[in-house]
Amino acid sequence: MPKQYVLTHEKRAMLDAGFTRQFAGTPTAYFSAPGRTEIGGNHTDHQQGKVLAGAVDLESLAAVRCNDSGEIRILSEGYPLCTVKLNCLEPQEAEVNSTAALVRGVAARFVQLGANISGFDAYVTSTVLPGSGLSSSAAFEVLIGTICNCLFFDAKLPAPEIAKIGQYAENVFFGKPCGLMDQMASAVGNLVSIDFADKENPVITPIDFDFSASGYALCIIDSKASHADLTDEYAAIPQELSKICAHFGKKVLREVPEDDFFAALPALRKECGDRAVLRAVHVYEDNRRVSAQVEALKAGNFDAFLKLVKESGFSSYMYLQNVIPAGYKEHQDMAIALAACERLLDGRGAFRVHGGGFAGTIQAFVPVDMLEGFRSGMDAVLGENACHVLSIRPWGGVQAEVEE
Repeated sequence: MPKQYVLTHEKRAMLDAGFTRQFAGTPTAYFSAPGRTEIGGNHTDHQQGKVLAGAVDLESLAAVRCNDSGEIRILSEGYPLCTVKLNCLEPQEAEVNSTAALVRGVAARFVQLGANISGFDAYVTSTVLPGSGLSSSAAFEVLIGTICNCLFFDAKLPAPEIAKIGQYAENVFFGKPCGLMDQMASAVGNLVSIDFADKENPVITPIDFDFSASGYALCIIDSKASHADLTDEYAAIPQELSKICAHFGKKVLREVPEDDFFAALPALRKECGDRAVLRAVHVYEDNRRVSAQVEALKAGNFDAFLKLVKESGFSSYMYLQNVIPAGYKEHQDMAIALAACERLLDGRGAFRVHGGGFAGTIQAFVPVDMLEGFRSGMDAVLGENACHVLSIRPWGGVQAEVEE
């Protein structure tokens, strides 16, 4: 892959102008972190399972200058100034679900590790739009973590550790019980398989495969559904799986042998309910699918890979049940998007639920000869610019070089 991420003159000029408007003067460093796409392994990471993921060519960018003020001040384009005082690095109840919580959480963890963060100003822009299903929050966490690592910690931490810091900030300060896949894919970059069996030391394996060379476009389709009021839906998945695990005295499903799980089905249905049981079935099956997807890509067998993508999507719909929020009848945006995708692909390519589900996006592998018709068809159903064509980005979170 290219050795270094290089910031273009156009991007630098845009960042410099925004920084000067807010903070006066000029920035001294530039940073970038990508969004991510989940290729395989839907909701498996929080059960110490397996995922296949890639960084994408949408990014969060920051122009930065140290300020030695004891404050981190961040202006994200289109949002109010976020100021975090570094003399208070405990979770704040009033900051739950806020940008300030993520910034405070990342800074707190670096300080716990021994970093001396004296403060910085940052102007941030992002093409990883909130609610896009490409994890704008993970990109932001990795961006802030990369800034802290490079400016205040001599770049001591490798990318996986920065990912863990992002997850810590989101779990402990932001209040969302997410897994580690989003942050890991953003921090590490490229296309990788990740096995979280040892969550402190996940096994990260680069996968050398060019989707575009296969004759397919990687598309993300925005269902235009709102994430508002869905936190409980996302949280219910790990909570219900925890009940399954508790029956066996375990914490995550990876520790429960599948044969033991199926032998205990009658008791599990009574104790945990059928939805929890079905969600566990999905996790077991999707873990196997990730391994099979990796082998298919390594062998260059793209047809086998596409078949597994379809299977994962149907499993998410039927067993994981993260397409339609509980009780929703009038608004089933994700289900409509999947139905439109199936009709337009007409048996070719593949499509699936992407990321957390319930709202946000679906993913499709679209034959290049069908791409324009597919894009216009999805836009007709869901609205303008619903379908985005992406490529895998080789870099994770980085300090950028400036184009000469």
